[in-house]
Amino acid sequence: MKKQLDYLGVSAFCESMGMMMQSGIHTDEAVGLLLSDSKASDGVLQQGLTVMKEQVDQGKSLDEAMKESGIFPKYALQMVAAGGSYGRLEDILFRLSNYYKEQKTISEKIKNAVTYPAAMLILIIAVLLVMLVMVLPTFTEVYNKLTGSLAASSYRYIHWAYGFCWAALIVMVIIAAALIIGLILWKNGKRETVEGFLYKLPLCGELLESLGKFRFTSALGTFLASGEMQDKAVEESIPMTDCKKVEEVLHRCKSRMEEGHSIAQAAYDEELFEPVYGRMFLAGERSGNMESVLARLTKLLEENCTGLVDRIVGIVDPLLSGVLMVTVGMALLSVMLPLIGMMNSVG
Repeated sequence: MKKQLDYLGVSAFCESMGMMMQSGIHTDEAVGLLLSDSKASDGVLQQGLTVMKEQVDQGKSLDEAMKESGIFPKYALQMVAAGGSYGRLEDILFRLSNYYKEQKTISEKIKNAVTYPAAMLILIIAVLLVMLVMVLPTFTEVYNKLTGSLAASSYRYIHWAYGFCWAALIVMVIIAAALIIGLILWKNGKRETVEGFLYKLPLCGELLESLGKFRFTSALGTFLASGEMQDKAVEESIPMTDCKKVEEVLHRCKSRMEEGHSIAQAAYDEELFEPVYGRMFLAGERSGNMESVLARLTKLLEENCTGLVDRIVGIVDPLLSGVLMVTVGMALLSVMLPLIGMMNSVG
């Protein structure tokens, strides 16, 4: 299986193709120009464009050439095929460019939100190991040399220090192991298992649902802009959510549509969105401005996603920092108390 373009690569390709086609350049010429610009690199795009050039020279359509290249995601292929069929290819290419830019922004936001706490977790584990292996044994040895042996009260303080550090270390290691196991399960197709756990955590379930709704509205707007019929557009957009709970609600909406309801009415009845968003969706459909309302709704959901990510980071980062400071502070206080006692007795 060929390596696919990342979000930014797909966005750049769609935007470049859209601009050239808007300028009146034919598909084969546009692909040739992009290929000549990418000759300096030997990356995924250059290899894919080489295959595409061969295909368009044989008379294949853009979506067929993209499919043969093997470097584009399924959603992009579906959109380009639909846009070409309904004569709205340029518009769809620009929409795809914006869609993948938004996906890149959110994915980078989530990645950065996970990276810092993960680094902080590693730092905490390292500090606690240093405390247990080097700092506390050193204090214990010094006290033994000074007093011959630790007094009962002093020994109790040292025990507390070890207890604080070991308890914090065990908790941090369990959290780190859970993160690693979750990442492995996610990459191996066990998404539902990981989601089931994340839904139990504050804000995480809300973030997953908001991301799913964002992907759905963005995909639905693009499908409708391509000229696809509403029921078909909804059906094709459901797999884009990557969120089981949102998919379940959307399947109920689809059933309502089969009974004669519109997607906006079905979404409002099934409470797919918050009431204010649901009424916005209904108003857009009734006024004939479905595409513009979906674009606005997609933007609002994107902002909600980034806001939730910021809130999670705002909770996790101070919490981890607090655990580190409190644990180390309590441990150091416990080992300093015997020293203070000895200094008072000497005085």
